[in-house]
Amino acid sequence: MDQPDHLLLVDDDRQLLSLLAQYLGDSGYRVSTASHAREMRAVLAGARVDLIVLDVMLPGEDGLALCRELRARGAVPIPILMLTARSEEADRIVGLEMGADDYLTKPFASRELLARIRAVLRRTRMLPPNLQPVAQARALAFGDWVLDTTARHLVDREGTMVSLTGGEYRMLRVLLDHPQRVLTRDQLLNLTQGRDSDPFDRSIDLVISRLRQRLRDGSREPRYIKTVRNEGYVFCAEVSAHEGPP
Repeated sequence: MDQPDHLLLVDDDRQLLSLLAQYLGDSGYRVSTASHAREMRAVLAGARVDLIVLDVMLPGEDGLALCRELRARGAVPIPILMLTARSEEADRIVGLEMGADDYLTKPFASRELLARIRAVLRRTRMLPPNLQPVAQARALAFGDWVLDTTARHLVDREGTMVSLTGGEYRMLRVLLDHPQRVLTRDQLLNLTQGRDSDPFDRSIDLVISRLRQRLRDGSREPRYIKTVRNEGYVFCAEVSAHEGPP
């Protein structure tokens, strides 16, 4: 018999946690709760979690810091749905940039949260096997660059370090995981942010443009990231595990 998906709810409002845990439990999920960072880490250390519902406003370490910490781990990422107050638009943008898969503004209906949870889990699992994340190496080499997958920065042949934003790192990591393969914008958005695109969504093109600048990759004759017209992008350089320090 299949085990129910395990959800971890992280919020300092204990009454809200109790109500949501009851509702989601009645909806067929296994639910754990935490009211601060230490409790969250304890749950993650003791059990497999399929999705985290994470509030931005937490005592001590806030939800944005915890989202960044979770995305810095080397394992396959756990989907994260962030909860924000309606006035915190900047936090929502930063949360998505740090790797949150979706967000929901407070106040919200329990049914809407359930629908969002189901959608994120469905998107995460709908990727074909050849687009699932692969085991991470300590460093990956390609062309004139080495990507340090722990520190999340690039190093060129002269040893110069180039910092990456969270969105740039995730995009580059996905491209390096799937070299010589055309990835559509929808696939890239799903793999990097766990959400679907809309006809006016140009976020993928913007991140690709910034990443090309980091790689000093000319747009006319790119060495690394090529545009495939009407399809998407392809990483065209050879990628290998890098031995020794990045």
